[in-house]
Amino acid sequence: MKHIRLFSAVTLFLLAIGPAFAADPVFPPGIRVGMVPLVGLVRAKTFIGFETEDGSVKVLVAELPPEAYGEVMNAFKANPAGTGGIKPESIETSAGVAYYTAENAKNGTSIVRRYSMILQGGTFSGYVAVQVPENASKIYTDDAIRQMFASAVTRKEVPVEEQLGLLPFKLSELSNFKNVRTLAPGGAVILADGDEKTGFEAAPFMVIGMMGSAPAQPDDRGRFAQQAATSIPGVRNWRITMSEPVRIDGMPGYETRLDATSGKDNTPVTVVQWVRFGGPTSLRVIGSAPRDQWPSAFPRFRAVRDGIQ
Repeated sequence: MKHIRLFSAVTLFLLAIGPAFAADPVFPPGIRVGMVPLVGLVRAKTFIGFETEDGSVKVLVAELPPEAYGEVMNAFKANPAGTGGIKPESIETSAGVAYYTAENAKNGTSIVRRYSMILQGGTFSGYVAVQVPENASKIYTDDAIRQMFASAVTRKEVPVEEQLGLLPFKLSELSNFKNVRTLAPGGAVILADGDEKTGFEAAPFMVIGMMGSAPAQPDDRGRFAQQAATSIPGVRNWRITMSEPVRIDGMPGYETRLDATSGKDNTPVTVVQWVRFGGPTSLRVIGSAPRDQWPSAFPRFRAVRDGIQ
């Protein structure tokens, strides 16, 4: 079953659990999925989730698109016996019915036990993956993992302060945007007047994050900025209306503007992208607004940009 195989494959990075529970569910920073970690699990240092102090048992917690839960549920119901010796199981959680698999695998030359669970979060699907090495399997048993899965909970929102505290930059101005949501905890953030249910494109929104690259030479900045602007996800039928160097917080930068269409309704939008250069990475600020809302949206975009430290 392709869905189950793909579902299980994500566990390559995953997490582990202990035999007894703490009192309350714990939400990894920036994530709307939490659970009561088993004793011996602490916050992971290099991924979102939990791990043992020696890093051998790993628990990855993530958010997937909302339709992922339905796809897995339908695949499980279509083939309840599973495939390849992997039998899907259901489990009751406070968020409703969740589905999980367990299988033996190898991590290099070591034998490990891997578990994958998906649950419904409304506007997202929660995903938890666990990896337990053979030498820890007598403590972190199938029953213990199942108990931890059963403790899974979801929350509607992550507190704004918690989200912003994970970013590698500081936002001192939010320009009265109604919703704040990290797209990748610790990596990028979206500020929007719309939300996940109504869609972001029909109202002004911004995406702010770091780019892991920068042009090698100052003369390449214009081309670099334009290529980045024309590859913004969801922006179609674009036309560059302006692209020129600017100073942003005293640093060299580039401002590029597009007229385009965006969203499932092909909303006519104006998009501005600012890229601030400095070192091996670049700060990227994107603002998008329906064309008739652009005059009032642009000053908000610029205020947020100028408040980034």
